[in-house]
Amino acid sequence: MTIPPELLARIDEAITHYPVSKRSAVLPVLHLLQHHFGYIQEEAIPWVAQKLGLESIQVAEVVTFYPGFRQSAPGKYHIRVCRTLSCAMAGSAELMEKLCEHAGIDRSHTDHHHPIAVSKDGRFSIEFAECLASCGFGPVCMVNDDFHEAITPEKAAALLDRYRAKA
Repeated sequence: MTIPPELLARIDEAITHYPVSKRSAVLPVLHLLQHHFGYIQEEAIPWVAQKLGLESIQVAEVVTFYPGFRQSAPGKYHIRVCRTLSCAMAGSAELMEKLCEHAGIDRSHTDHHHPIAVSKDGRFSIEFAECLASCGFGPVCMVNDDFHEAITPEKAAALLDRYRAKA
């Protein structure tokens, strides 16, 4: 794992916000790494531990506890579908099915520890997410950092086509 100088500078700056206990910097450092690489690479765990003066197990506990940290590479376009109550009632499970169908994704092997499924071509990946904070306009989803409201199952193919056109 090679850390580019600009990322290393951002990590070092983030750590300065936690002068009493560097352990408190684990979450911000992991977020910076995931934002840059798309997921937490296996090599990142001992790297972060060494950087913060911790044991690798202390970093691994954080990575494996929080489902927001991906431990495998997502697709080029990573889709998160809200599954909390209001979106579920608006059809998020059906939206998930349609998105998977149109993207060619098989979710049968996903579980709590491996929630991401990736299309065979690597273009799309998908997972359920907890509340995406737009309860009145469900179902909602995010594609990378783009937020989409009221995406009914009937709109799934058109949503994916927008991203296919970007490639």
